[in-house]
Amino acid sequence: MTVFTGIAIYFTIWWTVLFSILPLGVTSHAEAGIDPGDGGDPGAPVDPKLKRKFMTTTMIATVLWVILALVLHFKLIQLPDVPRSWR
Repeated sequence: MTVFTGIAIYFTIWWTVLFSILPLGVTSHAEAGIDPGDGGDPGAPVDPKLKRKFMTTTMIATVLWVILALVLHFKLIQLPDVPRSWR
């Protein structure tokens, strides 16, 4: 795995994990019984806790990436070679 491939795979894992973690532990204005005000969406989260979710996402994505890197390093699963026409 090249450096570029490793970075691309890491960010793909990171975004996937982020979108799976974002809805966890969220309370909307409607659920909390708070008036969102003029133009506010009642489904918007009261406190999204984004910093904590970004940190959790980074930790989980790093663990998953390391596992994937080890699997590829020990050739348990091999990524297909790039087609010859791209070289």
